[in-house]
Amino acid sequence: MARRNEEREVSEFVDKLVAINRVSTTVKGGKRFGFAALVVVGDQKGRVGFGHGKAREVPDAIRKATDEAKKQMIRVPLREGRTLHHDGLGFWGAGRVKLRSAPPGTGVIAGGPMRAVFDVLGIQDVVAKSLGSSNPYNMVRATFDALKNQESPRAIANRRSMKVADLLARRADGASAPDALEG
Repeated sequence: MARRNEEREVSEFVDKLVAINRVSTTVKGGKRFGFAALVVVGDQKGRVGFGHGKAREVPDAIRKATDEAKKQMIRVPLREGRTLHHDGLGFWGAGRVKLRSAPPGTGVIAGGPMRAVFDVLGIQDVVAKSLGSSNPYNMVRATFDALKNQESPRAIANRRSMKVADLLARRADGASAPDALEG
């Protein structure tokens, strides 16, 4: 029975190896090698997490990173289950990323580590640009910073004590506060 539950859990999440790094320490008698792995895990329905694991062997490092990623998952609201609700910026260290929602059929236009995050998140249409550091750790963390700032129209409407339809009507009109004051 326990084996079936494990298989079901594995099939629920998709994981991608973003980076693997060989590190060494010099000891008396030579060098001792270890491995560090960066993994992103998601359910392709709006939940995603990342983890970092270190071990003497690659499979152990990947397993540790995957376990950590499953513990640190966040939920990201998606528009129509395929793109972001609004544009966003994310920062981590010297890494900066810019995320933009995109119309249907655009696809995932993003580089390396960001593409892995979007694939496991379930985003089908997005345009992303990495500015600054190309270090995969910084890029993944900056991407998560941008994704944490995503809000759905329902959450914004609740915060402003408005109806979602009124909020979306303002989006469709393209009316901003300064334009409303002039007219």
